[in-house]
Amino acid sequence: MRAALVALACLLMVLLATTYEGDSPELRAGIMEVVDAIEIAPDTIATTVGGHPELRGDVLEEYESMASRMRFVAHGVGLSIGSYDNWNSDYLGLLDQLMERVELDWHSEHLACTTVDGENLGTMLAMPRTRESLDLLYERVDRIQTRYRKEFLLEHVIRLLPEPEAEFTDAGFLNELVRRSGCGLIIDAYNLECDRFNYGFDVQGFLSELNLDAVREIHVAGGSTQAGFQLDIHSRVTADSTLELARAILTSTSNVRMLTYEFLREAIPSLGVDAIIAELKRIRGALLS
Repeated sequence: MRAALVALACLLMVLLATTYEGDSPELRAGIMEVVDAIEIAPDTIATTVGGHPELRGDVLEEYESMASRMRFVAHGVGLSIGSYDNWNSDYLGLLDQLMERVELDWHSEHLACTTVDGENLGTMLAMPRTRESLDLLYERVDRIQTRYRKEFLLEHVIRLLPEPEAEFTDAGFLNELVRRSGCGLIIDAYNLECDRFNYGFDVQGFLSELNLDAVREIHVAGGSTQAGFQLDIHSRVTADSTLELARAILTSTSNVRMLTYEFLREAIPSLGVDAIIAELKRIRGALLS
């Protein structure tokens, strides 16, 4: 009984967050009645001015108008923290601009490569699980945490290519990264389901081995399949199985502080504002009540 009460109390302290990239007063008004926090992707609210990326001032003003009622986190797409040659310093410039205008609880990035030899891939590739990768990541995470003095999280991504020879399991690689760098983790329940569907990934084995105490945020989303491959494209409401997996993670650790429903800006017309608000209410009722 005591364990159940502790688990319930922890769930009630988890914030519900969602994506919002500006330009939709109707959506903004609706989500502000349902969620506790907004996930900001600096890359997606940027424009090019004089050959350099800058955050859109009108969207920043929207966030500032929400600040009395909302909390904010940043979730980057294009840092490419795992590229062997260099990462995207322009992204750090966008993050600097965001932090000057908006108070963030923490910021995060995908544990991936988005550029190779300076060429944007248009997608994210998971990193090889080697000691060499860990050395590169440790140095870069240390630089980020020194620069911002704010909690930094990394999110695993789905596997798109055949796996190269690895020195660590999936969970072991993340555990060692956390141990060495002190960063936290985001676990995306939908990503795990994609990997299970696409190549039989052992989700339960992964979660059993993973240091769940390092998980600060959980993502949920819905997508589609194409040519027999489940895509990490956030374009639909969440499946019941995704919510069940998120609940299993939530009840396995008391350190999760945010649950985030993600959807692409491009999916808003097909989903509809009313459906997005209904989905957020469904998620809160299913997982945080």
